Amino acid sequence: MLTALRRLAGMAVTLVVASFIIFAAMYAAPGDPVTFLIGNPENLTPERIAAVRAEYHLDEPLLVQYWIWLSDALTGNLGTSFQYHQPVASIMSSRLPATLALVAYATVLFTVAGIGLGVWAAVRRGRATDSAIVGSTTLAASVPSFVVGIVLVSFFSVQLGWFPVTGAGEGFADRVYHLTLPAIALSIGALAIVSRVTRQTMVEQFDSEHVEAARSTGMTGPLVVFRHVLRNAWGPIVTMIALVIASMLAGTVVVESVFGISGIGSLLVDAINTHDFPIVQAVLLYMVVAYMVVTTIVDLLLPLLDPRIGSRVKTS
Repeated sequence: MLTALRRLAGMAVTLVVASFIIFAAMYAAPGDPVTFLIGNPENLTPERIAAVRAEYHLDEPLLVQYWIWLSDALTGNLGTSFQYHQPVASIMSSRLPATLALVAYATVLFTVAGIGLGVWAAVRRGRATDSAIVGSTTLAASVPSFVVGIVLVSFFSVQLGWFPVTGAGEGFADRVYHLTLPAIALSIGALAIVSRVTRQTMVEQFDSEHVEAARSTGMTGPLVVFRHVLRNAWGPIVTMIALVIASMLAGTVVVESVFGISGIGSLLVDAINTHDFPIVQAVLLYMVVAYMVVTTIVDLLLPLLDPRIGSRVKTS
């Protein structure tokens, strides 16, 4: 119980600090938000500027502005977009499903393929298959996702016409169809990371005493791999998968831009280009919260996957 309370207190402090940094960065950004709010230079009269500053609390000190913004954010009010003149929360809620669907699709791909390749490489360690998998995943990890995306679009969409060039689709089947290439582009680098972590963790487990004991009882290779080696390697693998998912939730900008997907990443790019500070602040805050939620869920799940972790937590 005490550990859970400490964790919640740490999350709260982290969120407050991160939110203040985000707000202060927007406050210090070049350019006056009033000029973007008023728009037409002919309307930049002293009276109009003063009215807009008072309406958006821009005439208040930084700490007062931050407190107003944070208080509203805690109630779900993320402000009004400078560009769209709509509530930021409603704009984000319309864009979030596309990003979550893309990340979920990519997660399935890199988890299944990454763990599969890692297990295969660990079982065939020291052989040509192992070297081929390690070499190919190392190469895949070094290729930027936007390069992978452009290659996929050029070949599978433009030349072959198998997949659409842009858009996220409507409905489950159509969305899967539209997001196949973006999900592949987003998952390539993650697949390489997960496969290498899986291989390394399993190789370490192969030399452990409990694996040698299982072999001495006459247990066959596949049973040893899945019951004793992979089972005890789940902790680092799940942790790495969670970290990758958390980074993906905040890192779909490039892939969404390449494939023309109206998600959170493309919304952030548009907001930065148009100096739409309320949207930028809200999206950055979402990224921080998403990362914290994912990592916290993993912390709670790890003791279930590996009882040794739970016993260490209780003793501490």
